[in-house]
Amino acid sequence: MPLLPLDTIDALPEDIDEAFLVGRVWRDGSLPGPSVVLVRDSVVHDITAQVGTVADFLDCPDLLGFAKRVRGEVLGDVHDFIGQLSQSGVAETSPKLLAPCDVQAIKACGVTFAVSLLERVIEEQAGGDASKAKAIRGSLFDLIGADLSSVRPGSERASRLKTELMRRGAWSQYLEVGIGTDAEVFTKSQPMSAVGFGAQVGLHADSCWNNPEPEVVLAVNSRSEAVGATLGNDVNLRDIEGRSALLLGKAKDNNASCAVGPFVRIFDERFTMNTVRSAEVHLKIEGADDGFVLEGVSRMSEISRDPLELIAQTSGRHRQYPDGFMLFLGTMFAPIKDRDAPGAGFTHHIGDRVTISSPRLGALVNYVERCEQIAPWQFGVRALYANLAQRGIRADLYPREAH
Repeated sequence: MPLLPLDTIDALPEDIDEAFLVGRVWRDGSLPGPSVVLVRDSVVHDITAQVGTVADFLDCPDLLGFAKRVRGEVLGDVHDFIGQLSQSGVAETSPKLLAPCDVQAIKACGVTFAVSLLERVIEEQAGGDASKAKAIRGSLFDLIGADLSSVRPGSERASRLKTELMRRGAWSQYLEVGIGTDAEVFTKSQPMSAVGFGAQVGLHADSCWNNPEPEVVLAVNSRSEAVGATLGNDVNLRDIEGRSALLLGKAKDNNASCAVGPFVRIFDERFTMNTVRSAEVHLKIEGADDGFVLEGVSRMSEISRDPLELIAQTSGRHRQYPDGFMLFLGTMFAPIKDRDAPGAGFTHHIGDRVTISSPRLGALVNYVERCEQIAPWQFGVRALYANLAQRGIRADLYPREAH
């Protein structure tokens, strides 16, 4: 099936000339391998000679200062660089944009928006059967209401709502993490396994009810400090998780089931956590085989838990991440538009082009394929460090120029 052309027009932030972006590219040569790149003043610099991994870069004590002064091999204008990417992003061409994270853990938060909270409850009550979702959705709205966004998780009001729902037999494990004290935080994918801009994203062969989840992803260093943000697709298998929440691993962590990119934007005086709090994340799904189009938007202002609270629930005295972590913040987008039959809702087709975008972060574009049809993941953490050693690149805890 021919893929829709790769859309690179809006892949970069609208204010790219003012942004500091870090990412990874695969470069060929006598010793091919991944390189750390910094985009500054719209120019791409390969800074791998100064810092071997993105995790090392993000751990720099004076990150913004280092980003402003570090020099590297100039790879050219970032617009030209993005424009040269191949149609699918999986061809054996170089340079190729990779996910902008490497050895960091990849964590994700679930049911952080009221809309997605209700959809998780629907999945659970439907037992993974998409044909039952519409009727359950209607009955839940009658019982609970469509808007839970004003209920602060862990509050007295949330506790009273929980008591009443339990009395009516309508309580759910998803409501527990949606309005209870503890957030849902799970491991989305393994270090080095995420795919980047233009790559294929994978669906498990057992799934026939699935969707993308467009999210803001925070880049958090080893000191639990959020130092930047990017976009992510937390590919979701609704039927698998709907059968049992204990199948979350099978529903979430599969070959190419996690996409991140295109770059991590570093926090500075123009781009801050408040920018993230007010961000809008847009989703567009385009079918290659049926012309289907679905669009939606998630507004971070409607998130139930503040991003800093989600970081604190992920990392602290109870749990440390010495290599840092990427944290998906959750989504309010759960597509219900019918695609294949009335009342059947949405599910992916092979070849779908998924575009996740936000004006200050750019756009992440990927193509849908079955996991087993995508090239196996083979370049892990050991391969990364072996490759860096072969290329004579030291991997220090901090960039050497930062001291």
